[in-house]
Amino acid sequence: MVEIQLDGQKVEVLEGSTVMHAAEKAGTYIPHFCYHKKLSIAANCRMCLVDVEKAPKPMPACATPVTQGMIVHTKSEKAIKAQKGVMEFLLINHPLDCPICDQGGECQLQDLAVGYGSSGSRYEEEKRVVFHKDVGPLISMEEMSRCIHCTRCVRFGQEVAGVMELGMSNRGEHAEIETFVGMSVDSELSGNMIDICPVGALTSKPFRYSARTWELSRRKSVSPHDSTGANLIVQVKNNRVMRVVPLENEDVNECWIADRDRFSYEALNSDERLTTPMLKQGGQWKAVDWQTALEYVANGLKQIKADHGADSVGTLASPHSTLEELFLAASLMRGLGSDNIDYRLRHAEFSPSPAVRWLGTSIASLSNLQRVLVVGSNLRKDHPLFAQRIRQSVRKGCALSAINSEAELTSAGAWAMPVAHAVLAEPGAWAQALADVAAAIAADKGMAAPAAGQATDAAKAVAKSLQGGERKAILLGNAAAHHANAASLLGLANWIGEQTGASVGYLTEAANTVGAQLAGAFPAGNGLDAGQMLAGKLKAVILLNNEPEFDSATGASARAALGGAHMVVTLSPFKANMDFSDVLLPIAPFTETPGTFVNAEGRLQSFHAVVKPLGETRPAWKVLRVLANLLGLSGFDFESAQDVLRQIPGADGAMVPAQRLGNATQAAVKLAAAGAAPVVASIYQLDSLVRRATSLQLTADARQAAHEEGATA
Repeated sequence: MVEIQLDGQKVEVLEGSTVMHAAEKAGTYIPHFCYHKKLSIAANCRMCLVDVEKAPKPMPACATPVTQGMIVHTKSEKAIKAQKGVMEFLLINHPLDCPICDQGGECQLQDLAVGYGSSGSRYEEEKRVVFHKDVGPLISMEEMSRCIHCTRCVRFGQEVAGVMELGMSNRGEHAEIETFVGMSVDSELSGNMIDICPVGALTSKPFRYSARTWELSRRKSVSPHDSTGANLIVQVKNNRVMRVVPLENEDVNECWIADRDRFSYEALNSDERLTTPMLKQGGQWKAVDWQTALEYVANGLKQIKADHGADSVGTLASPHSTLEELFLAASLMRGLGSDNIDYRLRHAEFSPSPAVRWLGTSIASLSNLQRVLVVGSNLRKDHPLFAQRIRQSVRKGCALSAINSEAELTSAGAWAMPVAHAVLAEPGAWAQALADVAAAIAADKGMAAPAAGQATDAAKAVAKSLQGGERKAILLGNAAAHHANAASLLGLANWIGEQTGASVGYLTEAANTVGAQLAGAFPAGNGLDAGQMLAGKLKAVILLNNEPEFDSATGASARAALGGAHMVVTLSPFKANMDFSDVLLPIAPFTETPGTFVNAEGRLQSFHAVVKPLGETRPAWKVLRVLANLLGLSGFDFESAQDVLRQIPGADGAMVPAQRLGNATQAAVKLAAAGAAPVVASIYQLDSLVRRATSLQLTADARQAAHEEGATA
């Protein structure tokens, strides 16, 4: 530790720290623009100049290492004069457009100019003008004359997103931040550049000129997309979601969110919202009141149960639904006498699990791994924030290994990080690839392998890597979870984990994949699984917050299979499944209902509604409760979502109890190739919200997915 004196206060910091770190520890604010706690030091704005005794001139706090006994003054006349001088330079060319700037009200330059700027300028020359750039549908670079060249956006791309899409060209007054030869910004984390821009140079294109920041109410929420459970601030005006930004949580999403977390709110205000219950009569859709719709559903379910038995009724539930909704859906089915409920719509194998499948380690630990093996994942697109953490580990020296198809690992910028060791194999051969790694480990240890494998050079490299280091993880991706041989992949991963000391877990696909298991939203005993239900084995089907054509492994064939049922009831925020449904019930998206999501590490995160339900929309937990009452089922007298949560075993704390979590499997290992390639949603086709977010569908990722889908159709 090194002790320095900062503004007369003694501060102890680690050796190698900077004056800025010492100031942060002491609670002293030093003005700055280019410095950001998550980025490397650039020291190019000079706003953080401080007075260091015995130094011949003011020194930048962000780039000045502390030394024993150093005496620093941040508010001396010398320091203030230097900071004001820097501010004067920054404002020479800055346009005076605060009244129309989207950054107005939350602009660091605006805030600091109050304290360090002057009332007038000594400069009479014309201000510099920078031509605007079009870099895609998400980020606006229309006013790059505002840029102060802090290079935060450049460093973010290099260090956090892993893709250097922005850079600085030219020098002096001709310097500009721009993309390479007019290319677009396509990173799945690009929206974070908007947050870290200290001026209004980079702004949100979908939000542009739609509201002033001081008009917005700020309310906490949780992302309903992937399994990170990113914490959000949802900004609202006139009961309408206008913008979504990150809420800092070091244990979950740090200070970042993915673009689908940030921009999917556009779907909430789309024309496709379902705002009133609807019944199909004579092939025509007719709007009805809630009582009529729910009585129709209840009477239909009673009749079908009486005619065909309870086993002819089932529910397909989205793992993006809340914990409360999934629990009530499962309870309703079992109250009817049916065990036909499942959230595993994209799975090809449905082996029973004795415990709740999860990440196998904490999310925060992904930033400090020394060895990691990822199996069957398009890591960067499936889990952008997990990929960002693993990228930080790789930057610190972690050896990343992967088992995946050649297309996923060799495409341009596949994971935006170096892969030290790779086994390229088509999905049907992944179990054999893992068996080969296990065989290499077994040969090193002089023991029997769990399955017949060949210690190839690639397998030996992965095995050797996993046997080194201390903090290790084996992570099974969405494609491994949806695989026709998923149990064998897990069994082999568990054996390798036991022999190498690595944790083993699933990255898990959706916001509530872990929560769906906790809520019991899967069949037990003789209940039908999602694959069987999607094959048309039901007479009555309830679809909770999903569109089987896009959200299941069966794809377009689900239309015909479900169209043969006597009654299909869709609970959705959108006009979905209209060609084969008989009833549409408008349920609230995550912004209009209270609820709970359980992320990949088993963290329960409850949230409140941030706006009132649109039209006649109702929270799904209320719809399911009333439907159960109309069916005459007992145990559904809940007054709030919190009442429902209290009834769910294991949901009474901040984390799922450790004894409920586990990735063990008793299934026998099968190495033979089985089934078709696993079905995995592309980044902007994951759920009904992102599919209807206009700006996300204009991105390069969405266009590429649409092109690939068209090519295979």
